[in-house]
Amino acid sequence: MYSNNERLIVFDADGTIIDAYRVIVDTFTRHGMELGDLERFQKRHNLFKYLGGIKNFPFNLRKQIGKRSRKNILSTLTDVYRDDAKLYPGMAALIRTLVATTGIRVGLVTRNITNEPILTIRKVLNRHDIDLDAFDFAVHVPLGEEKTIALRSARRSFDINPARSYACGDEHKDFSSAIAAGMHPFIGSYGFEDYTRLTKKFKVPEEVISRTPEDLSSRVLHALDIGQIG
Repeated sequence: MYSNNERLIVFDADGTIIDAYRVIVDTFTRHGMELGDLERFQKRHNLFKYLGGIKNFPFNLRKQIGKRSRKNILSTLTDVYRDDAKLYPGMAALIRTLVATTGIRVGLVTRNITNEPILTIRKVLNRHDIDLDAFDFAVHVPLGEEKTIALRSARRSFDINPARSYACGDEHKDFSSAIAAGMHPFIGSYGFEDYTRLTKKFKVPEEVISRTPEDLSSRVLHALDIGQIG
């Protein structure tokens, strides 16, 4: 049925391998806006994540009124990402191990909202000694579009058995997209949505949730039969 025995694993970028929260906090601060702590950030609807939550919404909205202000904020966000964004602990070593392992296709999908988002991700990875070209593919999915199409397309392009395919994300939509694409989901609750929001509000099974980057890394290594990093 399938032409090979390869496996596929696809990573979401922001909130799964990249600590995007710290980048957004820094950007907001530079423009005199408050984002709030990580716990509150994880519980907000997507709209309020980038506007700072209901409590700070009116002030932040005023700050962003006008094309020039929005453009300046986006420019700052881009600069902070490219100059300062960091991968979560252990993620760089995990990715280097996976891309060096024969028989495993490694991909990246992102909704990063900076200017030229793929270039932004490339620069972040470069600071961690990872070449984006080492991935088998990297796709930017615009806001408002589901990741399902990108995941399914990648799996089909390599003719990989859905049962040997995995997708790592940090939001309930990442879980839904993975399932819809016929892939097993790994979900981290340390990124844009917390454990309680994922399990209680969106009914994501706790069995697929990792509370720390280290836990996610261990689960991935075990699933792919890789004994250790390196």
